[in-house]
Amino acid sequence: MSSYVSLLICLYVVNISDKSFGEMFTSVMSVKQAVFAERQLIDYLRTYLENEIQRLDDIKRFFSRVTSLHSGIYNDPSATIANPIVAFKLVKRLKSEWMNVVHSNEAEENIDALREGYRRMEGSLPKLEDLQGAAQGLMRLQDVYDLHVEGLVRGHFQQISNGNAVDIYKPPVSDTLSGDDCFLIGKVAYDLEDYYHSVQWFEEAVRLFRGTEWSPENEGTLEDALDHLAFSHFKTGNISYALSISQELLLHDPVNIRVHFNVEKYEKLLDESPPVTNQSLVLKRPDSTNLRTRNVYEKLCQTKGSQPKHFENPSLFCDFFTNGNPGLFLQPIKRELISLHPYVVLFHSFVTRAEAKSIREYALPGLRRSVVASGVNQSTAEYRISKSAWLKESAHGVVGKVDRRITMVTGLNVQPPYAEYLQVVNYGIGGHYEPHFDHATSDSSPLYRLKTGNRVATFMIYLSSVEAGGYTAFIYNPIHHSLLSAQINTPFASKTPRPCLRTLQYYSFI
Repeated sequence: MSSYVSLLICLYVVNISDKSFGEMFTSVMSVKQAVFAERQLIDYLRTYLENEIQRLDDIKRFFSRVTSLHSGIYNDPSATIANPIVAFKLVKRLKSEWMNVVHSNEAEENIDALREGYRRMEGSLPKLEDLQGAAQGLMRLQDVYDLHVEGLVRGHFQQISNGNAVDIYKPPVSDTLSGDDCFLIGKVAYDLEDYYHSVQWFEEAVRLFRGTEWSPENEGTLEDALDHLAFSHFKTGNISYALSISQELLLHDPVNIRVHFNVEKYEKLLDESPPVTNQSLVLKRPDSTNLRTRNVYEKLCQTKGSQPKHFENPSLFCDFFTNGNPGLFLQPIKRELISLHPYVVLFHSFVTRAEAKSIREYALPGLRRSVVASGVNQSTAEYRISKSAWLKESAHGVVGKVDRRITMVTGLNVQPPYAEYLQVVNYGIGGHYEPHFDHATSDSSPLYRLKTGNRVATFMIYLSSVEAGGYTAFIYNPIHHSLLSAQINTPFASKTPRPCLRTLQYYSFI
């Protein structure tokens, strides 16, 4: 059975086209598309406002004219109606002019035009799953990088250190979250029965809703946030908080029978249960049932891998590398050995900016939601949030050029069937791929039906950078150590084609 090399290109930021790709939250490219969509909506809204302003100016002129008449010639009604011209104008105004103002279709025509413009844009606008995915992306960033929720609300990416909030990233463009923003994030968690996150975000929603007026663009209200927060606290076992918040809710909605019932229920539970200690009131993140390495990879992402410095491990080094290939003699590759277990090598400046830009643009039309193997089929999964495209050498010259360079530095045959085509991946809001093996771990994998063998290495190229995050964490797993060692210790300097295994473990970015 033959084997093959798998090639993976990670793409962060790309240019945009007018085409709608759906699943907007899975790709930064698609989020950028939303900016242009909203600009078009702004144009529609501007036209609507201009028309409405004109309509209201006309109504104001009519109002001013009628008001001035009643403060002038209509001060003495008896004298006014004695003048047949004045009487005629009064009758005409009441029968015709007032009716034209009150029953004018202009307002409906203006709003209909705005709605029609919105309908034309709907295909390229976010769907409900995009809103939910974006909210989950924020919560994922909150967890992976241990971000402070109150800081996120203010537009700051902060961690708590020794009781103080410390900035770990200051974005060049920042914005704050409103009470309604926090409510919607909390609602997504609430609907998923994720009360650990819903409590935190509903608390911020309540704080921001208090003392502010409701706006027509909002979906949530203070009462909604209190209602959901109370039940979230109840589900986390914090009955006293649930009772207190429900009592506050009754001040705003005293005839709510359901909330009255809840208050009685919470009071009864508190009477039957011992008092809760302050320590047990601290929210605890639920344990992961399907991801035993969650804490490990999150720590690696927070500490940027915690790799030992070269002087601490003499086995790690940097050099100018040619792999004995004549094509690299005049311009050797800058090689840095990052890790021995697993074996990770970093080649600096491997592609030029022009090559990266060309690959991004070529991949753009083919980007689709990334899938994972599911039995004999492939399907989308919550643990892989991104969009991908596969590139063939024959379709684009730069791909072949990069392929040949990979062969020179690795000695590997990267042409099918020994390798897969290059894959371009664009990650979205909190985009990630949870810890996994890139190679097939089951003999029943459809991979073997292709008669190409298993994957044994990954060659990753970062086509652009991000302001923060974006880490690939390689997790040491002693259970599979012998398996991994046999596969990833394949020497990259080999002069003959060698099989490779993809070993990408985790990647996420802010």
